[in-house]
Amino acid sequence: MPNRHSLDVVIIGAGVVGAAIAYYAARSGLSVAVVDRGPVAGGTTGAGEGNLLVSDKEAGPELDLALLSAGLWRELAAVLPQEIEYEAKGGLVVAPDEASLKALRDFAEGQRAAGVEAVEAGADDLRTLEPHLAPGPAGGFLYPQDSQVQPAQAAARLLAASGARAYLGEEVTAVLRSPGGSGAVRGVRTPRRELHAPAVVNAAGTWGGRIAELAGVSLPVLPRRGFVLVTEPLPRVVRHKVYAADYIADVASGSAALQSSAVVEGTPSGPVLIGATRERVGFDRSLSVEALRRLAVQAAALFPVLRDVRVLRTYHGFRPYLPDHLPAIGPDPRVPGLLHACGHEGAGIGLAPATGLLITAALTGAPTPLPLHPFRPDRFPEPTP
Repeated sequence: MPNRHSLDVVIIGAGVVGAAIAYYAARSGLSVAVVDRGPVAGGTTGAGEGNLLVSDKEAGPELDLALLSAGLWRELAAVLPQEIEYEAKGGLVVAPDEASLKALRDFAEGQRAAGVEAVEAGADDLRTLEPHLAPGPAGGFLYPQDSQVQPAQAAARLLAASGARAYLGEEVTAVLRSPGGSGAVRGVRTPRRELHAPAVVNAAGTWGGRIAELAGVSLPVLPRRGFVLVTEPLPRVVRHKVYAADYIADVASGSAALQSSAVVEGTPSGPVLIGATRERVGFDRSLSVEALRRLAVQAAALFPVLRDVRVLRTYHGFRPYLPDHLPAIGPDPRVPGLLHACGHEGAGIGLAPATGLLITAALTGAPTPLPLHPFRPDRFPEPTP
């Protein structure tokens, strides 16, 4: 007979989104358990760079979520241990020519109206901001609100600070539902135990669609693979998070093909991180030499000083992709007691605190700091039989 536990909420997923939900839910007085088939940050979170970006988001619901999260991350950095490596380094978006710079101006104008700080930088300003940047770009924009954390540490510290019960290495095999017409959730089952609760949160990242299926609903979460290069430790040759303007288009694209646009940033410990690629290849974990080659070439084009630097390792993971590029956040009206917090694609680390706050408000009946309607989980057409 599996062990049984009575709780207020069970969160499926011990990545940074699940950990943030646990943190805010526990602070609101709820009794919380987190269950994951692997370790803390064992999925997308552990394969991320730790980007907390507003610069790559156009005005709209996701940007509102990112701005709320940016403030919450600053608050969390003041109370969590220094191991999360929060760094308010700012982002620098570089335009190679006047046409790209004009497009960035238009993009930034809409962002400013939403509350983003976007400062135009001319060609000479770029060299002052980043002395090792290659000559030639027409200009760019500095985004002081962009920052970074060490993602795995951030998830671990949030979960520890929540005080939630953690059941790691236990795969959820069933979402328990009440018999009868309502079919409300009443917990989850793993091979080792049943965890009973009137609310279950699907924060399973790229596996969010599978968890939705266990609860009897559909959510079209797909994996989108990405690679990162890690260089040998260096003096701080890259001061900001720097990327070319075409990265913004890659983020917004729905293409399944390989896309790459260099995002280059230094870290407090010395190595330079180089991303980012995107492609939909299912859960194929094989190494793509072409993806790595593109990243290296593009990074060296931005920072020629990197041409002779050794790459010590590479890693890759899967972003949880939804077709409209917005996460699913909030209660699922199809199943009482089921909530979703997944599909953040490559922005989950940055959007985690705001997601945690929104889910906690939904759980407690408190007013939500942002409208949930754009993120509703049932907004996608039902699959045809």
